[in-house]
Amino acid sequence: MLFRVGWGRMSSFSQIEILVVGPLLPALMDALESTFQVHKLWALQGAGKGIATIGGNIRALVTSFVHGADAALLESLPNLEMIASYGVGLDRIDLDTVRRRNLLLTNTPDISEPVADTAMALLLAVTRRLCQADSFVKAGRWAKEAFPFGVELRGKTCGIVGLGRIGRAVARRAEAFGMKIAYHGPNAKSDAPYPYYRDLTALAMDSDALVLALPGGEQTWHLVDERVLSALGPKGFLINVARGSVLDEAALIRKLKAGELAGAGLDVFEQEPLGESPLMELENVVLLPHIGSATTETRHAMGDTVLANLKAHFSGEKVLTPA
Repeated sequence: MLFRVGWGRMSSFSQIEILVVGPLLPALMDALESTFQVHKLWALQGAGKGIATIGGNIRALVTSFVHGADAALLESLPNLEMIASYGVGLDRIDLDTVRRRNLLLTNTPDISEPVADTAMALLLAVTRRLCQADSFVKAGRWAKEAFPFGVELRGKTCGIVGLGRIGRAVARRAEAFGMKIAYHGPNAKSDAPYPYYRDLTALAMDSDALVLALPGGEQTWHLVDERVLSALGPKGFLINVARGSVLDEAALIRKLKAGELAGAGLDVFEQEPLGESPLMELENVVLLPHIGSATTETRHAMGDTVLANLKAHFSGEKVLTPA
């Protein structure tokens, strides 16, 4: 059953003022508004009001993987105690300000299973040409011509960049398809049974498919660049369910156009939503609108976690998922 945490109004929370940066799941918005005094940043801006009118009253900020919080916003909230992020990634939040002001930061990290499902769906779609095959049948071409062969996953090597929760979930799925697993990250995982590559380029060279499941942010910006893509080579496939910032998108486009990469499956992009892009013209690319964790079950569970963290903090208890 969804929304199990008890989302009714409680008098101990009703006077607490919080600020929501951008629209969230309607059920979560309803729950927040029935529990706290909620201010909506977009409504304030739409009414031509500055944050200064309520900034001093705000004790908690609710962000998301779409709408973050920069330093200017955080500094406009002098009595802010915590940030509850509806999402796992923290790259849209100014972490320097968070640390300097010792703000409590929570996220919703339990999204690994649906994101890993999405990674495998993209890998299957691009290697077996599933989207092209769908269009092929619907266009009435099946009776007139043969559809080109795809590529099997069995026996191939899946290189995973970032063996955290999502990376491990991808590994389990890839193993079930008969793939060999190897990984790259800042450090080897002592409990991981897979070969570790300190050198990302070497991993790409030894991989048939490279799946990106690492955090975004300044430290990983364009980590997968032209050099890594060249190592992956003309028979290699690139899957990104991490952040658009970790991949040099322009280099990817060049490689795909030149036939120096077999294909790519992308759920995330450097600029979202994706506007006009050469990616849309390429048949060996599958594009998704950042739906990695977009299942009813997971998104509602994320809402449960956001509200539970807020209630825990303002009850003087430990939050469930400190970031």
